[in-house]
Amino acid sequence: MVPPHHSVPKGTRVGAGPRPKPAREPLPDPEDVVDPTQPRQVVDYAMKRRAALRTLLRQGLHEELCDADPMLLRTAKWHGERSDVNCPVCRKQKLTHLTYTFGAEMGETSGRVRSGEEVVELAHEYGAFRVYVVEVCERCSWNHLVLSYVLGDGRPRIPARRTKKAWEK
Repeated sequence: MVPPHHSVPKGTRVGAGPRPKPAREPLPDPEDVVDPTQPRQVVDYAMKRRAALRTLLRQGLHEELCDADPMLLRTAKWHGERSDVNCPVCRKQKLTHLTYTFGAEMGETSGRVRSGEEVVELAHEYGAFRVYVVEVCERCSWNHLVLSYVLGDGRPRIPARRTKKAWEK
């Protein structure tokens, strides 16, 4: 028996017309925020840090826990803020804190390391964004997430558009 012929030639896609743009998600409801620089939804990772240090002391898993990425170490060296706390592992160097900011409203600038002053300024520019503080020892490569919290004035904004680079057409 001869197979039936298809009406569509091979290699073409049926309905390959212009695709509709995806619908933009509605903005979340505004939040009542008295002070945009006051942290909300704070998560402290102190217990997890203590457990990791206890594991390090008991089992000697130095390679698994002191495994900072080289890029994280370079970022700490050039963009971090030195703290007054000695490293809990090597106890010879002060820890460096890195403050990362993430938020849909930030567009391309989401995920960057910021100084404390910049974070305060951003709290007045955006409705809500999450801040993550990471401690890093540049000597022994200890690193741990210390704290995360939300800042912002509570007024949702349309996310920033992606800007075209000079080499893009």
